[in-house]
Amino acid sequence: MADRKEKRGLGRGLSALMADVGSDAPATEAGAERRADTSIAIERIRPNPDQPRRHFRQNLLDELAASIKARGVIQPLVLRDDPRHPGDYQIVAGERRWRAAQIARLHEVPAVVRMLDDTEVLEIAIIENVQRADLDPIEEGAGYRQLMDKFGHTQDQLAQALGKSRSHIANTMRLLGLPQEVQDLLASGALSAGHARALITAEDPVSIAREVVKKGLSVRQTEKLAKAPPPRQPVAPDKAPVKDADTRALESDLSGALGMKVAISTSPGSEKGSVTVQFGSFDQLDDLCQRLSATRGAGRI
Repeated sequence: MADRKEKRGLGRGLSALMADVGSDAPATEAGAERRADTSIAIERIRPNPDQPRRHFRQNLLDELAASIKARGVIQPLVLRDDPRHPGDYQIVAGERRWRAAQIARLHEVPAVVRMLDDTEVLEIAIIENVQRADLDPIEEGAGYRQLMDKFGHTQDQLAQALGKSRSHIANTMRLLGLPQEVQDLLASGALSAGHARALITAEDPVSIAREVVKKGLSVRQTEKLAKAPPPRQPVAPDKAPVKDADTRALESDLSGALGMKVAISTSPGSEKGSVTVQFGSFDQLDDLCQRLSATRGAGRI
């Protein structure tokens, strides 16, 4: 099993696992066996607990429900046998259709059942949402991190498999280093990804984000605010060394990798310094400890 995980690429792709739900051609790869399309009772279907998408906009669900009432569920859901509840099914792809079908008061939905393991289900869920642009930037960044942490994929592999640029993936993951309040504004749509990227290296991203939302500032205006030094009490120059561009870039990369604010301090004229990681909750601290323990000796974070 370990060898199989090491040799597999970025999944088999949606075309091999789910996009052919309307095709009669049988799957030939191991683990992708498919049962015939059928109708399954809604109450026998459960959402995937590892679904990367956490926010479902009610107005969009209502619109989809209205469409389902008029035309039915056009594209079948992709399901697998629920490993935790024998006799029931777990959603691999199509949770939004399942939710809308309940609003439309349907008793059954069309579905195709696949034989997939936990790793394949999580990978498909992330890739499907990212490819269909259904995730907000924070969910998208978290999805990229899951693909890298759980499956060992690199940013280059993700870029090639998802049709994204490597810089897009790197910049999206860096958003995870922003304070939680800024992430919440981004997830809700109050801030755009462009606004949020401008805040990554800002001294006080929360205050700037509040001002951006309050005044409705553009991305360009936000960039200027982020670059402007914040008002502060004067301090001795030797106590407030200016960080160079390389240090700021490294802080940004580490923040993106860890999903926490990282600060690097160095002593003038010396190679000594310190790295400070700020966590917003004990869950984040526990996650950091687990990741450091898991990667000890691997030479990476």
